[in-house]
Amino acid sequence: MPATSPTLSRMDNLQAGLSDVFHALADPTRCAIVSALGQGERTVSALAAPFDMALPSFMKHVAVLERSGLVATRKTGRSRTCVLVGSRLTEAEAWLAAQRAQWEARSDRLVEFVERRHQEEQDVSQPRRTR
Repeated sequence: MPATSPTLSRMDNLQAGLSDVFHALADPTRCAIVSALGQGERTVSALAAPFDMALPSFMKHVAVLERSGLVATRKTGRSRTCVLVGSRLTEAEAWLAAQRAQWEARSDRLVEFVERRHQEEQDVSQPRRTR
């Protein structure tokens, strides 16, 4: 079995973490929770209030966000408070920015190629003048 390079291993770990983040954000309820927590920490009860669902169902959404690392919770007495973990969003944003840069570079190269081909076709189609 071939050894895995350290770089590939780090990429696999990063992508596994990003998969968890994107999975968590794929649900509208969880996106709304993340948006609400962007305003500051909230209790689970306060977060759940706008949603038409039972608290145990809502807690499943919170658990997915916790597993992804996007949200951290702490229990104080009978109340559970949620807080957004911004570093996870920053990681996802950095990955998306890198992907965007890569695709923009590819797009730029395609535009250059098409323009070059177009110019070559024009050069071929224009008759040369002889003196």
